[in-house]
Amino acid sequence: MNIVFFTQEDPFYVKVFFDEFFRQFKPLNEIKAIVISRPMGKKSIFDLARQMYNFYGPYDFLRMGFRYAHIKVMGKRPVRKPANGSGPRTYTLKQLAELHGVRVIERSDLNSGDFRQSISQYSPDLFISVASPIIFKKELIALPKMDCINVHNAPLPKYRGMLPNFWQLYHGEKEAGITIHRIAEGIDTGDIVARHFVSIEPEETLHDLIIKTKKMDARFMADVIEDYRLGKVTCRKMTGEGSYFTFPNRNDVKIFKQRGRRLL
Repeated sequence: MNIVFFTQEDPFYVKVFFDEFFRQFKPLNEIKAIVISRPMGKKSIFDLARQMYNFYGPYDFLRMGFRYAHIKVMGKRPVRKPANGSGPRTYTLKQLAELHGVRVIERSDLNSGDFRQSISQYSPDLFISVASPIIFKKELIALPKMDCINVHNAPLPKYRGMLPNFWQLYHGEKEAGITIHRIAEGIDTGDIVARHFVSIEPEETLHDLIIKTKKMDARFMADVIEDYRLGKVTCRKMTGEGSYFTFPNRNDVKIFKQRGRRLL
């Protein structure tokens, strides 16, 4: 099977998925490439920083800024195996992919004919989106032989859109959903391949919940790939009342905290 992953440049959470996935999924030679797009699609670094400042506030923004700077610096170092024989520590998805011999492609023009032509060289059977910021168009969706799927941390069709873990905490949900679904034109639509739920603990922060669900995403995705390999995938229509949320604004975060929740 030839698999291509699509994701975004995220120093904090995307790598959590791939760390766990690479532990769970043994035939790593089947991963032909990981395509990394700019975060939040077309946002500039300034616009992204301003959005993060409005979201986190001054103190937490500084905390995340220091983490970001540390990851950026350490991410430029070559990956070397420690003298004590333990596994080498990686800080970025690029380092992790390099360690496992997986090709990284940095592109954001995923719907262009040029990109489709270049990615076709891998004869892809399965496209997998993990927090990719790009909306796939029908020509890209139709490219892999088996399917084009996405993992979304919500019980779709509820909580479509941005940062679903935030909104599930915001609305006092007792469980967070994880949905793996076929990609269709639109945002978080398409037939459901698998759905799971994980408990939300009373003192759990947004950071904690994202880390937990990313690890669970990876485990469930490894199982789903095996189902595709064995021809055992059964999809069902996405039914029920849906909802859609954009990225939280400053007032949303204020209410979130008033309800006893923390970001970090």
